Amino acid sequence: MLNPIPNNQFSEVSPVVSLVIPVYNEIAVLPLLFARLRSVMDGLALAYEIVLVDDGSKDASAAYLVEQAQADHCVKAIILSRNFGKEAALSAGLQHTSGEAIVVLDADLQNPPELIPQMLEKWRNGADIVAMKRRNRDGESWAKKSGSYFYYRIMNRITGSMNIPEDTGDFRLMSRRSLDSLNRLPERNRYMKGLFAWVGYPTQVMEYDVADRAAGETKWNYFNLFSLAFEGITSFSVAPLRAMVLLGLITATLGGLFGAWIVFKTLMFGNDLDGYPSIIAMITFLGGVQLLSIGVLGEYVGKTYFEAKQRPLFIIQDVIQNPPTSAVASVPAAAEGKSVNVISN
Repeated sequence: MLNPIPNNQFSEVSPVVSLVIPVYNEIAVLPLLFARLRSVMDGLALAYEIVLVDDGSKDASAAYLVEQAQADHCVKAIILSRNFGKEAALSAGLQHTSGEAIVVLDADLQNPPELIPQMLEKWRNGADIVAMKRRNRDGESWAKKSGSYFYYRIMNRITGSMNIPEDTGDFRLMSRRSLDSLNRLPERNRYMKGLFAWVGYPTQVMEYDVADRAAGETKWNYFNLFSLAFEGITSFSVAPLRAMVLLGLITATLGGLFGAWIVFKTLMFGNDLDGYPSIIAMITFLGGVQLLSIGVLGEYVGKTYFEAKQRPLFIIQDVIQNPPTSAVASVPAAAEGKSVNVISN
């Protein structure tokens, strides 16, 4: 059995700092994660809590989190009923914090916990949000680097006044007031990097070097990254719809000019244009444009459909924290994406 971390001397004091960490199949790295977190946080002499959300892991991650939460007052384990995705798991953790400063980081230790003291210093100096920016993207493929470069520039251009700092992820610090504003946002289709930027508040960007993954394998392939990028664009802008309108206008104009040219050529030269190849090419082109337009429109209609259902963003199976508190029954705020069937053991 893995050894639990010991109780913290500040465990019964209201936490100043909350650490929020989504977990999915990370059993290989969790012991090292706890060791490094405690090493950093105990050195700060601040009351803190570690909120870990298991997002339907298929390995022993959930059992390990429960073990830690039962052994240490500073650890809160939130077990979701199934895999809802990282954005939902992160939202669950953020809604169960009580600290004045909230730090979000990944479980794979690519976000070094040793940077937390520097982030807290910027918070003490007035920053409501400390966004952590990758200093470089060494080790990534050309396609991934190029995609990231163009994505942030396109995203910031089409979203107007909202600005997402380039090369930033979920690794950041938020003040209590900025997090409270974030938690009041009702949407189910949650693109967290966009929501972090949307709420505003004074923000400082801090550069850091991304560490290698301590153990395990990444859950993000190219398809998942593309899906997340498209989710971000369609969640914060109608630019794709306007692009389809522009494309339709250009296509209609070209079609009209082509028809006028056929009429002019026939009247002036009396030559009938061989129609079959040109008609097939035109039909194929217009069909592709129509399908693309319908697909983009369908994405927005689908988002409206899921928002209208008012399903909770996630369902919580258990909340484990020591010392035990009385069981809490089903929470009516489930329609706001909050917990259902919350149980404290």
